[in-house]
Amino acid sequence: MRDLKISFVVLTYNRVDALLQVLGALAPQCDSRHEIVIADDGSSDLAVAELKAKLPTFRCEVRHVWHPDRGFTASCARNLGALSSTGDYLVFLDGDCVPNARFVQAHEALAKRGFFVNGNRVLLSETLTQQVLSGQVSLANAKIVDWLTWRAQGHVNKLMHLIYWPGAPGRCESQFRWEQIRSCNFALWRGDFLSVNGFDETFEGWGHEDADLVLRLHHAGLTRKNGYLCTEVYHLWHRQSSRVGESVNYQRVLDRIATTSVVAARGVHDHVLANNVVVTSVN
Repeated sequence: MRDLKISFVVLTYNRVDALLQVLGALAPQCDSRHEIVIADDGSSDLAVAELKAKLPTFRCEVRHVWHPDRGFTASCARNLGALSSTGDYLVFLDGDCVPNARFVQAHEALAKRGFFVNGNRVLLSETLTQQVLSGQVSLANAKIVDWLTWRAQGHVNKLMHLIYWPGAPGRCESQFRWEQIRSCNFALWRGDFLSVNGFDETFEGWGHEDADLVLRLHHAGLTRKNGYLCTEVYHLWHRQSSRVGESVNYQRVLDRIATTSVVAARGVHDHVLANNVVVTSVN
């Protein structure tokens, strides 16, 4: 869909080195049909200043949407990012998930009315991540032999990204399945996202707000499409976030499966861009 305007909503929080890797990979793939929305979950003034000083050159607008740090409120940050977007189609990315060189092309190829796309990821080891962040390794310039070596050494968990096959069979799943659902690489039409009131911000702390979103999209009649062999991102290593409250979130999704609920209890429509939300163009 060459006339499709895509908004890439990139979640971040005080990890500028990783975010710059993500933006650096997006920059050569984006043009005037795209926009970047950095959904900032309350990064420090120092981190924001560093981001603006080191931002790569883009051929599209880059917007920074910031709200005060209130702990882990990724759903809120993503909703605010989506609310400020202007694209027809939203691609959600985490600020530590570096897109492959055909990422934008892949999401354009998979975008279709009536579907949402659950992206794929390649996990990088702590050692390889440090080499990427320090500039010793360039993922964009890595050769097949590099990936094979890293796989043999246990620095990556898969090699599916070496194959590009947008038309691969078995992508679509009509039944709800929440396994391997990842909001760190997730795409859907903006209208569909708004129709279900976005991410549910009543989910507190880490975990399963993405499964809840997908469940509500399924109830709304949309079909899951998987992005393997196409939309892979390279997930930079980080320490595991606190899982406090995960069991509560998990149970909430199990409870919601038995319902036909479509709209988030508190989501994107419940926001008014007030004084404590800062939206700026940064390029």
